[in-house]
Amino acid sequence: MFFVPGKHKEHGLPYNPFKACVLPRPIAWLSTKSTEGVCNLAPYSFFNAFADEPPIIGVGIAPDSREEGTKDTLRNIVETEEFVFNLVSWEQRTAMNESSRSSPADVDEFEAAGLEKLPSQIIKPPRVKGAPVHFECKLFKSLDLPKNHEGKHYTLILGEVVGMHIDEAYLTDGMVDATKMKPLARLGYQDYSVVNEVVQLVRPSA
Repeated sequence: MFFVPGKHKEHGLPYNPFKACVLPRPIAWLSTKSTEGVCNLAPYSFFNAFADEPPIIGVGIAPDSREEGTKDTLRNIVETEEFVFNLVSWEQRTAMNESSRSSPADVDEFEAAGLEKLPSQIIKPPRVKGAPVHFECKLFKSLDLPKNHEGKHYTLILGEVVGMHIDEAYLTDGMVDATKMKPLARLGYQDYSVVNEVVQLVRPSA
């Protein structure tokens, strides 16, 4: 089959298959803090790493369905230029899903999801206790992406990782062990996957 993205339901399928074809996608469980001091926590699956020297991660944030049109996460990042990436483990899947609930800006999603906070070392937003990995990030750049047929757009956030926390329980011989962390990944629709098997492929020499 072939169809042109953006043309309403031209594909003839129950749902747009785009996200179901880009998989698995790591989940950016982002914690931020507003200028008023309210903590926010939400998951985003348009996420990945783009460079390692210096380390840069990127997150695509959708427009909000509420009247103000801007998600609390995006507003907090733009106003404070700080955020934390928390790695979602299999054990925290339910709390992650609970934190995706749309809530008023004055609601602390840590408390709503029953999660404890850990202080960051360099920035103000807290970390999620129990997450295997945390990246403390400073905003590098925000970029408005193209508008859709409704005139709305995603915003790409690029952040520089200025501090890393790794729970040593998830290291094996000094190397990060994905099978111990069991990171959660997003598939299409309402589906998720978990990394519990690793296959090693050695890059060919020149």
